[in-house]
Amino acid sequence: MTLQRFEDIAAWQKARELARAVYEVTAVDPFRHDFALRDQIRRAVVSIVSNIAEGFERGGNREFAHFLAIAKGSSGEVKAQLYIALDAGFLQREEFDRLYGLATETGRLIGGFMRYLQQTDMKGSRFPVARPIKGPQPGTRNSELGTDR
Repeated sequence: MTLQRFEDIAAWQKARELARAVYEVTAVDPFRHDFALRDQIRRAVVSIVSNIAEGFERGGNREFAHFLAIAKGSSGEVKAQLYIALDAGFLQREEFDRLYGLATETGRLIGGFMRYLQQTDMKGSRFPVARPIKGPQPGTRNSELGTDR
């Protein structure tokens, strides 16, 4: 499998769905009036979508995994902020459960994709490598390998 666009990544698609839902609930009363929490949860959800895209565009698995780890952390941040919103009365339990489920699923998909990157012979988001690279051969520069290892 060769991914050509970050938009094809299931974790990015789920993160986008979560972002849309977070923006929807934070745009109405009473949530919209708590500027600090509203802005913080929005920044966290934007971080998820953005870090998946940015990591993909970097091209190398090592960097991609780093950006995925940041995105996964941001999904946890969203979950923590959802608890704050619930406790403050900004969300009903039903809405909290729906958003928490989306955040959990997003984190799960990101984690799965991180494991895939660690196990695959692919050494870039858009190009296959004929064999796993165990390290540079004598006299071979990293740039010649097509990897950041």
